[in-house]
Amino acid sequence: MAYGFLLFLFFSSIMSTHIHACNQTDRSSLMSFILTLSSLSFNWTSDNCCQWKGIACDQDSRVTHLLLPSKGLKGGMFPSSLANLTHLTHLNLSHNSLFGSLDTQFFVTLNRLEILDLSYNLLSGELPFSLPSSNNIQKLDLSSNHFHGAIPSSFFHQASKLTSFNVSNNTFTGYIPSSICLKHSSPFLRLLDFSSNEFSGNLAPGLGDCSELLVFRAGRNNLSGLLPEDIYNATKLEEISLPLNSLYGAISDKIVNLTNLAILNLLFNHLGSELPLNFGKLSKLKYVNLDFNNLEGYLPPSLMNCTNLEELHVQSNNLEGDISMLDFSRLSQLTKLDIRLNNFTGMFPISLYSCRSLKAIRLSNNHLEGQIQVDILSLKSLSFLSLGFNRFTNITGAMKILMSCKSLHTLLLTGSFKGEGMPGDDDMADIDGFQNLRALSFAECQLTGQIPIWLSKLNKLEILLLGSNQITGPIPSWLGALPRLYHVSLPKNRISGEFPKQLCRLPRLVSEASQDDTSYEFELPFFLGPIITNPSYYLSSKLSSYPAMIDLSENNIGGEIPNEIGQLQHLRMLRLGYNNFFGVIPDQISNLKNLEVLSLSMNHLSGIIPSSLESLNFLKEFNVSYNNLKGPIPTSTQLQSFDASAFEGNPNLCGAPLPNECGRPNKVIEEDNNNNKDEGNGHQLPWFYISSVVLGFIVGFWGVFGYLIFNKRWRYA
Repeated sequence: MAYGFLLFLFFSSIMSTHIHACNQTDRSSLMSFILTLSSLSFNWTSDNCCQWKGIACDQDSRVTHLLLPSKGLKGGMFPSSLANLTHLTHLNLSHNSLFGSLDTQFFVTLNRLEILDLSYNLLSGELPFSLPSSNNIQKLDLSSNHFHGAIPSSFFHQASKLTSFNVSNNTFTGYIPSSICLKHSSPFLRLLDFSSNEFSGNLAPGLGDCSELLVFRAGRNNLSGLLPEDIYNATKLEEISLPLNSLYGAISDKIVNLTNLAILNLLFNHLGSELPLNFGKLSKLKYVNLDFNNLEGYLPPSLMNCTNLEELHVQSNNLEGDISMLDFSRLSQLTKLDIRLNNFTGMFPISLYSCRSLKAIRLSNNHLEGQIQVDILSLKSLSFLSLGFNRFTNITGAMKILMSCKSLHTLLLTGSFKGEGMPGDDDMADIDGFQNLRALSFAECQLTGQIPIWLSKLNKLEILLLGSNQITGPIPSWLGALPRLYHVSLPKNRISGEFPKQLCRLPRLVSEASQDDTSYEFELPFFLGPIITNPSYYLSSKLSSYPAMIDLSENNIGGEIPNEIGQLQHLRMLRLGYNNFFGVIPDQISNLKNLEVLSLSMNHLSGIIPSSLESLNFLKEFNVSYNNLKGPIPTSTQLQSFDASAFEGNPNLCGAPLPNECGRPNKVIEEDNNNNKDEGNGHQLPWFYISSVVLGFIVGFWGVFGYLIFNKRWRYA
């Protein structure tokens, strides 16, 4: 009896193993597939392919799941072996390097596919005219490839089970298909993502038929026209994201029909008129971004009823009204508020102090006034604060309060507190705050005084912006000891003294080991360039977007440029123009292999341009004009690619791109120089050579006056 039982177990084991062993045709197809597409070794050695990693089988031992994302696969998308996996329902080959096109035959052969994810590959070509009638596709993700051409509306006609369609980050053109959700098409669609392509034209009506649609994205295209009215009939919508297009017109009052809406992103369009008064009926809103539009009027008070709101972005519009009259206290979930560049008036809203979740506040470029109150310390999570270009007063009082904000990483006071004194060492003698501060801006405040020593205690400071003030005295040597400082901006001041050698020891610019923290992102982006002409300045909030820089231009700094400058190997921008530097251009500058900008114009530098500068292969901007340089311009493709204006004002320089050749004898050059001093001969110098002193005055005057006239209020805000 015992022997019989053991024999039963033995045969049961054999039968069980046989039942669960994968189909041999499927096994051979998988092996052929991997050998075709990869040089990497897969641990697919056992006989039972149903136990292989990334493979799943049904009860008949047929392969149903092939899931190989991020496996280094390379090659054509559709090897013949894949066609033999006729029971496949789930195929995920995303984040590989597959190429080739996708045609109807693919779907005909694998007609049981329900989930197809080919995102983040190198696939190209156009989509097939339509899916086959037997298609079972529910989720189709072709994002981040190189597909192009128009998407025919007929593509969806047989996709009756499709619930998710993502073709973002390709180069599709034409119109976004309309009538996607008709009964004979894809009535159950929940996600549509057309973002980051080249679609154009109006958004045609049809989205209102998508009764199950939850997410609609079509940002970063060339869409124009009005928002289609019927989009407000898709009442289950939770997200509408259409940023960076050219949509215009008003946001309809019908938007209140979308009671499930949580995300509304219409950034960078041309939307105008006033916001709907009943906006507050959208009680589930969490994220609203209406930045860079033409909205007018007031923020509707009903917005304060959106108690789930976490982020509100309405910067760069024409909104107005007394912001302090709005009651933000009900927005207990609010983490980010950005109302920059509008026409708001009033005081700093006291009700904001009740929003204990706030991490980022930007009120800059409005008409606000008053002083910072100690109540701001109730915002324990506050990391980012920008108050620039307003009429706030008492910068010393503000700093004494704000230095107790333990979480503060970014403090931008650019263009406010006009004409006050720099918060000095007597005022901040007992400072032990700002220990987490990464970025600090007092730029364009016209502050008087010297660079205060309390800054030397900010050991996490990375970006220091003090340009366009009335700062006097020398650059303190301790500035070079700040362990994380790498972006130093001090232009347009009255700083004197010399370039301190200690500044050439900034650890972040000297040591490779200090370059490991560039992945940090600010809570909100702040600006180093004109937004309208280059939206990327706005869209990037990464620390790595702000280059390693020393800008001391337009001051009264003299002496020689120290040879130690060559130690700053990670420096990308060096601006020393419009000062009183003399001596030669240090040959050691050639050690700055990452240098992209070198500006030494309007000084008293002499000698030659070192030939070693030819090795600066990344230079995008170079200027040594109006010095006393002589000799030939080094014959490198890099230096001679710059315009002659980069070298003008140095009468004894020669060679391309200047018109004067270098082959003439020195005596002739000297005679010409002497003759050019005689106003009566026919070889006088142009007017701008008459006097370097007069020229310096004229350029300096227009530099400041022109700046005041033409400067946009977008920098460092």
